[in-house]
Order: sequence, then structure tokens, then C-alpha cells
Amino acid sequence: MKKNLHPEMLEVTATCACGHSFKTQSVLPELKSTLCSNCHPFFTGKQKFVDTAGRIEKFMKKFGETKKAAPAKSEEKPDAPAATTDE
Repeated sequence: MKKNLHPEMLEVTATCACGHSFKTQSVLPELKSTLCSNCHPFFTGKQKFVDTAGRIEKFMKKFGETKKAAPAKSEEKPDAPAATTDE
């Protein structure tokens, strides 16, 4: 094997933007992340909307909320026309 081919592995602390940190190995001296398993919506079950420039409100204004379908009318035959009397 060639010498000095692989970089040196270091034990580093990975830090998330939420403040959670854990130890791992990397060739970089430090790792910083924006999401981790403590703050990611998939793992926490909480959904966060990042709304820039009111996109959600703009969508809701354009398409509105979903409306319930109108109840179906029963298909009855109309009554027979009233008999006319000659007076």
C-alpha cells in the first residue's frame, strides 16, 4: 500500500444549530450542522413551515381552503302537474 494515501481520522464533536452535540470521527477538525435527529421534523413529529415572503398566505388566498362537497340531492321524480279545472 502507498504511504500517506489516506487522511488522518480525528475524533470530533459534531454540533447542530439547535445546540445538540455528539462525538464522531471525521477528517475535518469540526462539524456543524443545521438539522439533527433532535430537531428534524421527521424525527420529532412537528412540522415547521419556513415561510418567506408570505408564500403560504399567498397560496391560501389564491386557492383557498378545501371545501366540503355539497350533499347530493335525492333523485326523485317531480310530482304530476296539478289538474286544471275550467271555470
